[in-house]
Amino acid sequence: MRRIEVVANIASGSVGPDAPELAERLLAEHGVSGVVHAPDPEDLVACLKRVIDAAPDAVLVLAGDGTARAAAELAGPEGPLIAPLPGGTMNMLPHALYGQGSWPEAMAACLERGEAQFVSGGEIDGRLFFVAAILGSPALWADAREAARRGRLDLALARARRAFRRAFSSRLRFCLDSRPKDRAEALTLMCPLVSTALDSDARALEAAALDPSSALDVFRLGLAAARGQWRQDPSVSMGLCRAGRVWARGRIPAILDGEPVRLGSEAQIRFRPKAFRALVPPAIEAAG
Repeated sequence: MRRIEVVANIASGSVGPDAPELAERLLAEHGVSGVVHAPDPEDLVACLKRVIDAAPDAVLVLAGDGTARAAAELAGPEGPLIAPLPGGTMNMLPHALYGQGSWPEAMAACLERGEAQFVSGGEIDGRLFFVAAILGSPALWADAREAARRGRLDLALARARRAFRRAFSSRLRFCLDSRPKDRAEALTLMCPLVSTALDSDARALEAAALDPSSALDVFRLGLAAARGQWRQDPSVSMGLCRAGRVWARGRIPAILDGEPVRLGSEAQIRFRPKAFRALVPPAIEAAG
């Protein structure tokens, strides 16, 4: 590779102020020509767009889940290779691609032996995701988590109360592929990158409708998830999804790759077999 750009959000979870200097050192050690950008948080997405539009060979992104998803979405299947390094809190996409190591380890491995790999994903009303999506009232708990992470415990409590009130009160309606219409408390969509029920090259999303009818069902489902047996729970129905539609009485709360978003009252779903090209070392096995 002739030219690599690195975009680092030093305000993100596990990045820190020394990250740009360390990234420059790693580039130099591997004899790679590159530029490290450390924009202010409010200029982060604009900086990503400028860097991707400049068409380098690869863009290494050191930031949180939302920025990693945005970079992959901006690049698409025709843009530069994207390496979403683990720089956030949950690091869903980085861990799926590079395992549980630190960002300097993942960056060094990409520079030493990285190869292009198409990554599939899902799309919900123009928003892409590459790991998993959760639609429905359980996604409201992410709003409470975000408020707590920012130190707003009062707001976190208020949002947790709202999520609890919404539970079991507003079901989703959905239709996946050509199957009959159905309803559930929540719908999850998992990409082949992380689904243990799909091959990595599968051409569909794994869909799971979660429909617990009481707090006791939720508790049982939580225990099953902790044992890795949630697919066998009687309140869960499974299937594949290549295209679909979901709707509700009001706006639909959702989580895409760990980041909360709010959809309209109706949304279209489709599988994207070639969503973006990742820079991935073949020796690192993806998590999950």
